[in-house]
Amino acid sequence: MSHPHPELGPPPALAEGGLRITPLGGLGEIGRNMTVFEFGGKLLIVDCGVLFPEEEQPGVDLILPDFSSIRDRLDDVVGIILTHGHEDHIGAVPFLLREKDDIPLIGSKLTLALIEAKLQEHRIRPYALEVREGDRERIGPFDCEFIAVNHSIPDALAVAIRTPAGMVVATGDFKMDQLPLDGRLTDLPTFARLGEEGIDLLLADSTNAEVPGFVAPERDISQVLRQTFGRADKRIIVASFASHVHRIQQVLDAAHAHRRKVAFVGRSMVRNMGIARDLGYLKVPGNLVVDVKVLDDLPDEQVVLVCTGSQGEPMAALSRMANRDHQIRIVEGDTVILASSLIPGNENAVYRVINGLTRWGANVVHKGNAKVHVSGHASAGELLYFYNICKPRNLMPIHGEWRHLRANAELGQLTGIPKERCVIAEDGVAVDLVNGVAKIAGKVTAGYVYVDGLSVGDITESSLKDRRILGEEGIVSVFVVVDTATGKIVGGPNIHARGSGIEDEAFAAVIPKIEEGLSRSASDGVMETRQIQQLIRRSVGKWVSDTYRRRPMILPVVVEV
Repeated sequence: MSHPHPELGPPPALAEGGLRITPLGGLGEIGRNMTVFEFGGKLLIVDCGVLFPEEEQPGVDLILPDFSSIRDRLDDVVGIILTHGHEDHIGAVPFLLREKDDIPLIGSKLTLALIEAKLQEHRIRPYALEVREGDRERIGPFDCEFIAVNHSIPDALAVAIRTPAGMVVATGDFKMDQLPLDGRLTDLPTFARLGEEGIDLLLADSTNAEVPGFVAPERDISQVLRQTFGRADKRIIVASFASHVHRIQQVLDAAHAHRRKVAFVGRSMVRNMGIARDLGYLKVPGNLVVDVKVLDDLPDEQVVLVCTGSQGEPMAALSRMANRDHQIRIVEGDTVILASSLIPGNENAVYRVINGLTRWGANVVHKGNAKVHVSGHASAGELLYFYNICKPRNLMPIHGEWRHLRANAELGQLTGIPKERCVIAEDGVAVDLVNGVAKIAGKVTAGYVYVDGLSVGDITESSLKDRRILGEEGIVSVFVVVDTATGKIVGGPNIHARGSGIEDEAFAAVIPKIEEGLSRSASDGVMETRQIQQLIRRSVGKWVSDTYRRRPMILPVVVEV
C-alpha cells in the first residue's frame, strides 16, 4: 500500500502517453471534493466542491480547493464534470468560473439546474452540457461514459474516463440501495461490463468504508417519519440538507398523510426544492406547500417547517432557533427531526443545537434515538461486492478522512487487488497511470483557501491563529505617547483589556515596568517606533503570563513627540 510522504517534491513532466490524476480536495477530509485529470496537455476536472468550517476556523464561511496549481493552465481545462448536486461537489464552481467563465460544465439535469441557480447569484452564465446515464461524450482527449449511481440526491452519476493511458472510473458518492425511492438503481451491469473491458484505476468513495454490512434502504425511513408525525401534538420542524430531495419527499408524504401544511425555511432550501419540483424530481400534492407567513394562521397541529441546519451550522435556521435568534420560536411540545447523518467533525455543534432545542421544550428526534436517516454512501459489504464486480487493476480511495481511505484500501486488498496497487494519496498528491500501473509522482500545493464574506484567499492560517487567540484569550491594547529624545512617557499609558477577564485597573502594576524599559532603551539610543512597540508587547505580555497564566493578544499603539 503506497502512501504520500511529507518530503514529496513537485511532480516531474508527465510521461508520454501517461495519465495524471491530482486530487485538490476530498482526501483526508469530508468535503471539498475536486480531482484534476491530465492527458495530452489537457485537463479535465471532476467535481469542484466546498468544505464547511469547523470551530477552530472562526469567521470563515467556506473553504475552497486551492486552484493555484492549475491557475496558469485554465485555458487547458476542457470541462468540469459534476457527479451530483451536493455542495461538497459543486459549491466551489462559482469561484473557479470567476477566474475563467467559459469552462464547460457537464452534469445531469438536476445537478446543472442546482449549479446554474447558484451561478446566477454570481452573474455567471456558463456553457453547460447535460448528460444522463448511458451517454458517452468526448471532452477534449477524454472519452467519458456516464453511469447511474444511487445516492442521497437524484441524478447522481459515476464517470468512466478513457484515454490511451487506460480507463479510470470515478464513482463520485454512491451506494447500492436495492429499493431506491425513485427506482433508479446503481447500474451494476454497466460496472460489470467496464470491469470485463478492464478498469485500470478505480477511484472509489471511502466515506463508509469502516461501516460493516450494507446500508439500509431509504424507504425504511418513511414508516418512522409517519409514526413520528402521528405522535406529534404541535408543530413539526424537520432539518435536512437543502439538496436532499429524497428525504424532503418523504417528509412531504408524511405531512400529506397527516393533513399538515409544509413551509420551506431558508433561501437555499426554498430555491433547491423549487428547482426539484419544477423538474419533476419532487412530487408535491396540491396545496400542500405554503409560504411560511401562512403558518401563523394555522393551528400548531397542522404545521410542518422544513429548514437547514442539521449539521449545527451556526448561521443556519435550526441553530438560530436553538439560540432564540430566529423569527420561529421553539415552544414546549414542538417536535424537531434531524433527518441527516453526522458529518465527522460536526458532532459538538450538532449536540449543542440539540441541547438548545431541548432547553426550550422541544422533543428532538435524531439518528441517535430513531431511524430518521440512512447514509448515502456504500458500506464495507457494498464496497466488497463492488470491487468483485469491477475487478480494477489499481485502486485509489477517495472522499474520506485518513481512516476511511485506509479502510477502503484494505477492502480492496481483500478482493485480490495487490497491496502495491492500492494507492493512498492526499490532497495535492499527483498519481500517474503509466503502462497500467498507478504510482505517486509528486505533490503540488493544495492548501485551504478561506472565504470570509467577500474576501477569497485573504485569510491565512496566521489570521485564524490571531482570531483564535482573540476568541480564547482576549486582547490588551496599550496607548502611549513617548518623547523619543528622553524616552519618557508624556501621555498614558492607557491600558484596556477586552475578553481577557482582567480588570483595567490591574494593569497599574505593569506601568513601572514599561517606564523602566523605555528609559533603558532611550539610554541605549534605541527609540524607533517598532522597537518601542516590541518592548511594550514583551513587558505587558510577560506580566500577564506571570500573573494570570494567560496569553492575550497585546496591541501597542505608540505616538511619538
